[in-house]
Amino acid sequence: MSTLFAWIIITVAILLAAYLIPGIKVESLGAAIIGAAILGLLNALIKPILIILTFPITLLTLGLFIFVINALLFWLAGSIIRGFSVRSFGSALLGSFVVTIITFIAQHI
Repeated sequence: MSTLFAWIIITVAILLAAYLIPGIKVESLGAAIIGAAILGLLNALIKPILIILTFPITLLTLGLFIFVINALLFWLAGSIIRGFSVRSFGSALLGSFVVTIITFIAQHI
């Protein structure tokens, strides 16, 4: 999948997550586009480090701790960007789940 296509898909996923989940707020399309870029950077740079550091917990939970890592990165992206906010960890967990599912479906169509 090309980078531009992935960026568009993640932007749409963030907008859909904001529409579906009450704790996520996106004020503009620009905030969603920047949010997708920041989320992509966080997933590329910080997520591998977190996965390595939390490998024992991830192994113990049979990989379910990856959802927690995704939620934390989604929450972090929401706290960095003006116009994109995530109210709670529960909202971040649901939002990251929505973004993951939509991205997975887009990659396999």
